[in-house]
Amino acid sequence: MPAPLLRLAVPADAYEIAVMSRYLIEVGLRGWSWPPERVAKAIRARDTNALVAEVGQHLVGFAIMDFGDATAHLSLLAVKPSHQRCGVGRQMMAWLEEAALTAGITTVSLELRTNNFGARAFYRMLGYKEISYIAGYYRGVETAVKMSRDIRRSISDRIS
Repeated sequence: MPAPLLRLAVPADAYEIAVMSRYLIEVGLRGWSWPPERVAKAIRARDTNALVAEVGQHLVGFAIMDFGDATAHLSLLAVKPSHQRCGVGRQMMAWLEEAALTAGITTVSLELRTNNFGARAFYRMLGYKEISYIAGYYRGVETAVKMSRDIRRSISDRIS
């Protein structure tokens, strides 16, 4: 499989990112938290990096990370099933963490469904630690696990 091209998302990517979010992240939840309008707003926001991964001009993954003064928050990350376990998610996380580190950020946090065992294992492999549980985080229905990582020491180990 060819290596993915990572680039910043543009407003024209908003619809496809939103659809991927709906079917790969928000599946089973009522409503749609990340419709195209919200994704487009994130793409345009100065304190947000919206990243896409392309293979052969096809979007195969995306991530949205909000930057604060000392911490960053990963709002969304998804990779199409056809490209999972091929390093796409790891490459996107390395790119985002490098950008955060360059911006002076030391900690990245995220939340995910407690029953998403594959994603939990993925983030643990990257050095994220489970910090707490948030009951009802997902539309008052599902519990989230909050994970966090200090990116200061090992970011260079994962950039290749």
